[in-house]
Amino acid sequence: GTIFPGYYSTSRGSQTVRPSINWIRTGRAFDGVVDMDAALRDPAHPDHMLPAYDSGDHLHPNAEGYRHMADAVPLSLLQAP
Repeated sequence: GTIFPGYYSTSRGSQTVRPSINWIRTGRAFDGVVDMDAALRDPAHPDHMLPAYDSGDHLHPNAEGYRHMADAVPLSLLQAP
């Protein structure tokens, strides 16, 4: 995943790199992808984590955020073909 801009080490320059590493969402290199960025983002501020899921450091989810991440994983993705 990519780091939310609220984290201190991100910069406007690093945000230009985001699209180049997000090819994983649409590429065919993997059997499946769970987009945790989409699961945790704030719809009003798509480049930030939803405050309800933020542990307070603007980078790591809190317990509710981790529960939401687990719920975002389709169980069918974990089943053998």
